[in-house]
Amino acid sequence: MNSRHSHGMWYSMLGPIEVLRDGCALDIGPRQRRVLLTRLLIEDGRPVALGDLCRALWREDQPAAAVPSVRAHISRLRAALEPDRQGRPSVLVSGAFGYALKVPSQARDTSAFEHSVDRARGALGQQNLIRARQEIDAALDLWRGEALGEAAEHAFALRETSRLNAARQDARELQTTILLQQGDVERAVQVAEHLTVTAPLREVSWALLMRALYGAGRPVEALRQYERFRGMLSRELGLDPSPGLRKLHTAVLRHDAAVLGAPRPPRSVTTLTTPPRTAPTRTTPLVGRSAEVARLHALLEQATPGRVQWAVISGDPGSGKTRLLDEAAAQATRTGFDVIWAGGGRGPGTDRTAALHCRNPRPADEPRRLGEVDGAQDGMETGTDPVTALIREVTRAPTLCVIDDLDRANAHVPERLGRLTTLLRNVPVVFVCALRDPVAPTVSGLLAELARLDTAWLQLEPLTVADVRELLAERGERVSAADAESLHRRSRGNPFMLSELLKLPAEQRCGPDARVPVTVRAIVLAQLNDVAAPVRTMLSHAAADGGRLDITLLADVHSMRHEQLLRLVDEAVTAGLLLWHEDPDDPASGHYDLPELVRDVLLSTMAVPSRQLLHAALARELIGRDGTDPEHLAGHLRSAGPLAPALEAGRGHRSQETAIYHHSEKVGATCLTSSGP
Repeated sequence: MNSRHSHGMWYSMLGPIEVLRDGCALDIGPRQRRVLLTRLLIEDGRPVALGDLCRALWREDQPAAAVPSVRAHISRLRAALEPDRQGRPSVLVSGAFGYALKVPSQARDTSAFEHSVDRARGALGQQNLIRARQEIDAALDLWRGEALGEAAEHAFALRETSRLNAARQDARELQTTILLQQGDVERAVQVAEHLTVTAPLREVSWALLMRALYGAGRPVEALRQYERFRGMLSRELGLDPSPGLRKLHTAVLRHDAAVLGAPRPPRSVTTLTTPPRTAPTRTTPLVGRSAEVARLHALLEQATPGRVQWAVISGDPGSGKTRLLDEAAAQATRTGFDVIWAGGGRGPGTDRTAALHCRNPRPADEPRRLGEVDGAQDGMETGTDPVTALIREVTRAPTLCVIDDLDRANAHVPERLGRLTTLLRNVPVVFVCALRDPVAPTVSGLLAELARLDTAWLQLEPLTVADVRELLAERGERVSAADAESLHRRSRGNPFMLSELLKLPAEQRCGPDARVPVTVRAIVLAQLNDVAAPVRTMLSHAAADGGRLDITLLADVHSMRHEQLLRLVDEAVTAGLLLWHEDPDDPASGHYDLPELVRDVLLSTMAVPSRQLLHAALARELIGRDGTDPEHLAGHLRSAGPLAPALEAGRGHRSQETAIYHHSEKVGATCLTSSGP
């Protein structure tokens, strides 16, 4: 038994749900009770409403005694978790908003797993390979099966299961990297082969397998594995391997040891520190950002005589903030600046802050790391204040300090930067912060401080049609003005979405044969899963109706007042799933519609019967409606399939139409888990 849970309570989620007390498993009870416990554990101490618990236990029709049954399960769980309790419960508590399970993070195997992976990554960054291997082995030993066990397929557990499985894959990739650097290539081959089986479309895993096979003296097999992956990628997604993997393939052919050296540890959302970054080789030109690039270059020039400069870059996800930061770092390096990176983003369930790294450190093989709260690397062992250490670092030479994802950083990061605004004045330093949400509470204090300084505020707007045409010209592609406009409309001018579309063959980017890139599909599905079920249902009806929102029609379909429907619309707009288009002749009016990629993802996730139910519900409201376009109605009747005759025959029978509508209501809850075509 692991010493970390040999005493006290221990909750295991990396496998079948299990609770241990002093190393002995508790009898939790039947399957429904274990599912209920999993539902509460996933919320990490947040209350869950009684109705949500009922839906978690009965995915389909709930029995009449659902509520008393859940309360009975709660009572028995309390008895198992606190058998000696006297007075009010302290573990499974109830309140006005529902039931909550108060379990400290150190009593969960998920937290122990993430912390072990973090320590392994940190040890690898220090080239302490023995400790790194001990930590990664300990992390992976915590897994006893599939994450969340029998609850994994429940709707409430899908996101957490996906996150944990991805973290496990990251950990195994890190394990392969450590094994390669230790020279244990045969074991590295075994682990990497397993990786390519569990995630066959994950390119990092195939790259590690190729490196491991080459290191084991099996270059021919490494080349075969590349061809296997290339063929599978082409068949499944119509894509080619990335330039990085193609370069690795060429290195195997040429026995290029400079490229085939020990691979860098893969990035993960659970890392406490990020490795020193090097300026990436970009194949996609940076267009539409000339003003921002010039402004950052001016800041470097203004800082050179000895004056601190600040800049804040904001923009929607995918707007190119990190790409612009890379360009700024490349400019700084060319002009003789040192570059320090600070990654602000953090994964769920962890307490972490930015780790600062010199991009071109001294000496080259020992990068400095500053800013960690929990470790000794920020000078805690010697009593050095992290801000003092950072000041000492950035004042050694002209320096560009880049802070990415500031709004997702630990609260310590903005606080420390706020202190720097008052402590640093006449030194050649440029701070560039990038964030998505300028109104995030964690950064409001820092931004207020920066407002008092001569700060450059750079808001990244979507690319224009002219920018899209320039990018295509830079890539050597000749397309018509109409094609450029179609690409701009489909990508919404978002640089990330545009770059993903451009990876597809030309005929699959727009038009009747258009496809959704797998990366974009994953992002849109995550956005859809973040909004409430009624919002997804509304969006599904809008997608079936061509993408443009007919407020009156949807309100009738959902039996809602317009004000109620507009609340759903507001949530969808906030999530980036709906767009408002002003009428150029009347700015006060306009319409909402679904972005093309969102519409396509919604439709692709529905099975044919689900789409037919949506069309039937829309046709039901259009039949007999004043001003209904006959062609519009006919289109829905055709798409309703076998339901269309019932709709036309029963125009006067509202009970039959109502039954069809109630069936269609289920689509919004199921379309995201249905198999797409």
